[in-house]
Amino acid sequence: MANARKDNRGYALRTGESQRKDGRYCYTYCDRDHKRHSVYAKTLAELRAKTRKIIRDKEDGLDPNLAERLTLNELYDKYLSQKYDLKETTKANYKYMYDHFVRQGFGRRKIAKICYTDVKEFYYGLILNEEIKSNTLDNIHTQLHPAFQMAVRDNLLRINPTAGVMAEIKKSHIWERPKRHALTVPQQKAFMDYLKEHREYQGWIPLITVLLGTGMRIGECLGLRWDDLDFENRTISVNHNLTNRPNAEGNCVKRIGTPKTRAGERTIPMIDEVFEAFLMEYEIQSCLGFNSETIDGYTNFVFIGTNGSVHSDTGVNNAIHRITKAYNEDEKAKAKKEHREPVLLPSFSAHSLRHTFCTRVCENETNLKVIQSLMGHADISTTMDVYAEATGEKKQEIMANLQGKIIL
Repeated sequence: MANARKDNRGYALRTGESQRKDGRYCYTYCDRDHKRHSVYAKTLAELRAKTRKIIRDKEDGLDPNLAERLTLNELYDKYLSQKYDLKETTKANYKYMYDHFVRQGFGRRKIAKICYTDVKEFYYGLILNEEIKSNTLDNIHTQLHPAFQMAVRDNLLRINPTAGVMAEIKKSHIWERPKRHALTVPQQKAFMDYLKEHREYQGWIPLITVLLGTGMRIGECLGLRWDDLDFENRTISVNHNLTNRPNAEGNCVKRIGTPKTRAGERTIPMIDEVFEAFLMEYEIQSCLGFNSETIDGYTNFVFIGTNGSVHSDTGVNNAIHRITKAYNEDEKAKAKKEHREPVLLPSFSAHSLRHTFCTRVCENETNLKVIQSLMGHADISTTMDVYAEATGEKKQEIMANLQGKIIL
């Protein structure tokens, strides 16, 4: 012990430790690839805290040096490049979201320096400063969590810093779960009557009727070809969908893909109104011309615009918003003239029509498996959520009708 190396305060230095002329302490070690590395600290206690972490990481097979050099952007790009099972449209959407919200700021940080509170602060910043919607944050988390999990499995990190963050945020008062409202029966009737009464909107009747009468997702409906319709048996084959999403360059491109889930591949019977809507659309196109656009080898689409090209989901939603606005303005004027309260329509989208269909079915059918099959829900809990909401309203209606009839 007499020959033990000591620092300038007389403390014995351990193997690998040394003190520089400027007073700083240094610990030198070799990684699992036998490359030498050094860490520095102002005090011996601080150095030994770093040393303990290095030794623990080496014993656990971790590679902290790579984690110290690797940025979140580099980790994410590696993760995404290995997602061979992702649809191209989904991958393009993931990349667009990541590039827009993560890459230029948070994505430049080294993964070894990112902890749970950093992720939580980043997520809260997106909600409060960027004012993003809850489903957008869910989309971002869906990408970051597995990317960090890959780093854990590759022995770059000990724990996943995103684990549990979303659960905590969803319990906070600032989290707003996206609410999907179905149209009430009077609202649904008012909207459809308005379409029929106004010549400039009548061209949308077939598409809106099919959305309301089948519960198809907008991409499934717009992707329909005449070949997918069996008029003899009155059935619709849902076997693909149409997307119009930004590609890697940020340009919106129409693509044909498989349904959202395997459960999305289904056959939907046509009710009379839907059958007649398809016939109406066929008659319209017989006069104006049929589809002239080819997308990924698919053609002969059912729902097209005046130029012969397939409608986009954005175009349909814009039309719905435009018609709703016109209806509300007319209804306000009419109600004022008639000295009554106006019956106004809420702001809604094509997806609201899917939710409306599901609600109407739930109000009249108790077999959840049948409803799940019609909707193409992969998880029956999604169907049950709508069913619970629909039957809840029904219970209120039933109780209102029972006023004065129970306790006599």
